[in-house]
Amino acid sequence: MPFPAGTELAVRTHGLRKTYRTRRGRRRVAVEGLDLEVPRGGVHGFLGPNGSGKTTSIRMLLGLSRADAGTMEIFGAPVPQRLPEVVARVGAIVEQPKFFPAFTGHKNLALLAAGIGAPSDAVDRVLHDVGLGERGGERFRSYSLGMKQRLAIAATLLKDPELLIFDEPTNGLDPAGIREIRDTMRSLGAQGKTVLVSSHILGEVQQVADTVSIIGNGRLLASGRVADLVGGGVAPVRVAVDEPERAAAVLRASGWEVRADGERLVVEGVEDPAGITRALATELLFVRELVPLAPDLEQIFLELTADVDSAGGEVRVQAPQHARVGAGEVA
Repeated sequence: MPFPAGTELAVRTHGLRKTYRTRRGRRRVAVEGLDLEVPRGGVHGFLGPNGSGKTTSIRMLLGLSRADAGTMEIFGAPVPQRLPEVVARVGAIVEQPKFFPAFTGHKNLALLAAGIGAPSDAVDRVLHDVGLGERGGERFRSYSLGMKQRLAIAATLLKDPELLIFDEPTNGLDPAGIREIRDTMRSLGAQGKTVLVSSHILGEVQQVADTVSIIGNGRLLASGRVADLVGGGVAPVRVAVDEPERAAAVLRASGWEVRADGERLVVEGVEDPAGITRALATELLFVRELVPLAPDLEQIFLELTADVDSAGGEVRVQAPQHARVGAGEVA
């Protein structure tokens, strides 16, 4: 189990599988036995490269595509069988939504609210929630890409859903727009909503996600709290010191693995970095820099997918010690 027993889940899939037939008549596996768990509350990153099965999985979850095998649940209700019972609790952006360019952001949302039966006062509330409270009176055509995407998020909030699903919400945005979307997702998670966001930009999601699931070739590679995935194990330490060759010999004699990194040293297996300072000081070598090199999600992903055989569709995962790996995914 990726998360501790008893964790309340917003989304769960088990053994999810989806294949497509190509134009040449061949079968292509898009999702292969995916076991996905999304805890309730906070931001959950659904991570993987383009073509790894993220969008296909989301479309199956929302009833937009039929699974070949496996089960899916939203708030404990099996879907798509009981999707009508829970759909009001879900807001999603899977494709670029359409708005009237000549209408203001407020009028666009007011029309949508009337169409779905949302209360009229919800429009001002959701505009405020996404940081567009003072820009709602401007025409949609004048909005930046980031503002347009935030208006789309505002549209999903009109029903005040408990679960929000965003598929690659920062695609095409400049750094300012990315920051706006990131801040919006972080705010929604802090309000107690569950935000499931798919992305292939791992470093970006690391800044906003509380928990993550990493997939490759349609299979789960690792899942867990971001803090656990990037914070487990003993991080290497980068050291800057005069006479690096002599310092390396001293550190190796102390039992550590040492490698050169330009004019600096990288020391592996150090549980207490202060020990490096003590060992070098005894030889009158004094440290100018001592920096733990904590891994990020991108490094972890590269480790996880290092042995992926994309040609054969087989996934052979060499998992880092700090990653929680989906059962059955390690060969």
